[in-house]
Amino acid sequence: MIFLLDNDTESVDVPRNSHPKLYPGDILEFPGNSYFSHFGVYYGERDGVPYVAHLTIRDSDTKLLLFGRAINAAVKLDPLDVVGKKYRVRNYLDDKHPPRDFYVLIKPEIDEIMTKPITFDILFNNSEHQATMLRYGVKKSEQIEKVYSKIVPTWKDLFEKKKI
Repeated sequence: MIFLLDNDTESVDVPRNSHPKLYPGDILEFPGNSYFSHFGVYYGERDGVPYVAHLTIRDSDTKLLLFGRAINAAVKLDPLDVVGKKYRVRNYLDDKHPPRDFYVLIKPEIDEIMTKPITFDILFNNSEHQATMLRYGVKKSEQIEKVYSKIVPTWKDLFEKKKI
């Protein structure tokens, strides 16, 4: 059995090979630790192998993230199984933003961006930001928003008490 990440609840036990049908442009979420997941955009198949475009620091000159940043990160096109065997489709902004056309907009953007170095930034340009930007043309990261929602009230309280 494999476990697929479920938004704010425990993992769901799902039999092997029960992943949903994927469509080019779908956002895929690969579970990480308790706080962060990795995201990519389903690119389609090449010679029967499914591929995912994702922002990665794997080949970056900066192996150790300094203040949550890595210079020379890149969008890579990797086989789905290389990125992760556990995943789920997370097209969570479809009701707010219409998905952009994969073949007209997303695919050409992926093909172009793969040739350029990108700065990975955990707060402002992580894999979730990149995936939502490709699918919707909107940069959004729910996981960072959750972190902010916990930090900001603490900071506000400290400011009000003049401790910082």
